Amino acid sequence: MTVDQLNQEFGIPNQLKIIEGKGGFPVVEVDNKRAKARISVYSAQVLSFQPNGETEDLLFVSENAYYQTGKATKGGIPICWPWFGPDPEGLGRASHGFVRNRMWSLLSAEETPDGETKVRLGVTADEETLEIWPHRFELVMEILVGTQLRVTLITQNTGDEAFSITQAFHAYFTIGDVTQVRVLGLEDKTYLDKADGGAQKTQSGAIAISEETDRIYMDVPPELIVDDGALGRRIRIATTGSHTAIVWNPWKEISMKMADLEEQDYQRFICVETANAENEVIEVSPGSDYRLQAVYAVERG
Repeated sequence: MTVDQLNQEFGIPNQLKIIEGKGGFPVVEVDNKRAKARISVYSAQVLSFQPNGETEDLLFVSENAYYQTGKATKGGIPICWPWFGPDPEGLGRASHGFVRNRMWSLLSAEETPDGETKVRLGVTADEETLEIWPHRFELVMEILVGTQLRVTLITQNTGDEAFSITQAFHAYFTIGDVTQVRVLGLEDKTYLDKADGGAQKTQSGAIAISEETDRIYMDVPPELIVDDGALGRRIRIATTGSHTAIVWNPWKEISMKMADLEEQDYQRFICVETANAENEVIEVSPGSDYRLQAVYAVERG
């Protein structure tokens, strides 16, 4: 559908419109009484969320990010599905699955009775996906834009056999200075240190970033906090359907090698990802679904 056709079907006067974004991808722009947001129909990826009264975006997107078919966009909230990390079967398929680098369909857009905006996007199994991953599915991304940002990923098994998935909201948060950030809520939790060959370790105190950080935390509580001292705010992450979290920052050396990051970008973001990963593998029976949800709130004071 063209942008004009999408606006005719899904536009909401004075609240939601669809524009042509970078790379020609359609982007849903929300501007309601509570917040502003931008959502790419390519990859069903939230690119921006800014509650009214906030001067900084919740989300970080690199100026060097790709906006090309077949490539992932560095920033916002990419969706990792139906696997997180490397191909679990070692078949050479792309890391983090195949839905973060393909076009989705806009399914619905509506204003809620509370003045929030709900957007739903979907992608369904087809011949191309079946070649990559031989299972029939319907995947829905539901995004609620209000004072808080709520994202819900709904996996529906439309086939005749059960399948297993791992998945994540690979959220990139804007921060003032990575060295002043603390991640709270994972104290004393066991994690796999991917920057140290996957060694199993135990977190001591709050998480501080002073080097390459790539950790998968297990047995995670339903709420985490990113304490951003430089911007004087806290980002509260409340989750449902997840007991795994990933904390990632590439630090300087890796950031310099990534064409879709600027050299100093590592100082300006931290990823705290809501996930089902590592040993938390989700089995979805035929005719059933599974919901992964995260709610992001910005707090001051």
